[in-house]
Amino acid sequence: MPIGFTEIQETIRMVEMEHLDIRTVTMGISLRDCADHDFDKLKDNVYQKVTSCAKDLTATANQVAQEYGVPIINKRIAISPAAELLGHATKKQAIELAMTLDKAAQSLGVDFIGGFSALVHKGISKGDHVLLEALPEALSQTERVCASISVATTRTGINMDAVAQLGHIIQQTANLTKDNNSIGCAKLVVFCNPVEDNPFMAGAFHGAGEGETVLSVGVSGPGVVLHALKRYPDADLGEVADVIKNTAFKITRAGELIGRVVAERLQVPFGIMDLSLAPTNALNDSVAEILEEIGLERVGTHGTIAALALMNDAVKKGGAMASSYVGGLSGAFIPVSEDNGMIRAIEDGALNLSKLEAMTCVCSVGLDMIALEGTASPATLAAIIADEAAIGMINKKTTAVRIIPVIGKKAGETVEFGGLLGRAPIIGVNPFHSDKLIQRGGRIPAPLQSLIN
Repeated sequence: MPIGFTEIQETIRMVEMEHLDIRTVTMGISLRDCADHDFDKLKDNVYQKVTSCAKDLTATANQVAQEYGVPIINKRIAISPAAELLGHATKKQAIELAMTLDKAAQSLGVDFIGGFSALVHKGISKGDHVLLEALPEALSQTERVCASISVATTRTGINMDAVAQLGHIIQQTANLTKDNNSIGCAKLVVFCNPVEDNPFMAGAFHGAGEGETVLSVGVSGPGVVLHALKRYPDADLGEVADVIKNTAFKITRAGELIGRVVAERLQVPFGIMDLSLAPTNALNDSVAEILEEIGLERVGTHGTIAALALMNDAVKKGGAMASSYVGGLSGAFIPVSEDNGMIRAIEDGALNLSKLEAMTCVCSVGLDMIALEGTASPATLAAIIADEAAIGMINKKTTAVRIIPVIGKKAGETVEFGGLLGRAPIIGVNPFHSDKLIQRGGRIPAPLQSLIN
């Protein structure tokens, strides 16, 4: 659909003054045809396929960004879940596969490669076992490899055995990367109801329903929405929703145009447009500040969930009108370390872990980039995952957990991750234990909502 001249002018303003950017173009690649009983051959197949399919991704994205004047911040790759290739592998070989993926990502100049993943929401296969065992070392020995694990869906319930194991995996990963603020945990997402076409890291993987290759786009525009709202300081809440909706429409139109051009030049199908508002540490590029512009003194105070629900719904409505190929997660991200407003709210005592958890009931994903005190036990980490999975399972929505127990840090301190990952105040966990719940294991049955046929 052609974009009009007026929309082009508005887009230029949004880029130059309001932090509009294409957060990521992500190429999905199926690696199912790379399987081989000879593991050295398998690794070579993987490397050759990834580097051949994505050989022009970075250069093409940079060229399109320059031609159209819209920054494309990240170039990424998502592969089909790596556990599918590891049924006959050892832990050592799984780590070697992760290092092969890391080497491919570095050679291509992409920021991250996602899909070192396993789908274990109902059971754990041989390949899944191997990948889970390898995760701490794989994440600590690679720079650009991201992992995701599906532990729950509305149709299957919650695999509490996998949840319990992930509590230990997160702690082990934190310890192995403790000299770098436990940063390995920032590359691991635990999902309920994961989607197959998510372009955002660290949770992206190329799903079973996808084609051989595909290009999907994640656009980011918190700054654009914030600037739009500032022009209507006295609007009622219905008018506020319309402002956000109209702004999301424009953001989506611009993002899909860029994505389709990149896909066409790479000669791969265009996949989806992810509408998610993803904040950065740049000034006025914060989801929290949008909520405060709507009328909160600080995010976390009473009314926060209502304001977040209004914003998230309006973003979806505006984006859905602008594109017929909306997908991914599409909503609002609330990553603490990447949002200056969220950081400020925690430092001021307005926002805590419980309120963040409640906010995930109405926003896009879940507990994202939250730094916890390093003494948090594996059972406590697992229980946090279980709570978030339950929210997703009951509400038939995607939820996720990306938590970082920072070894050596206590509640009230601050950790610097650097770059896009930003900084985060350390949050304390509830001092009461959940050990018996986690030790019981088994599977929390699927809820009544699963019986939809």
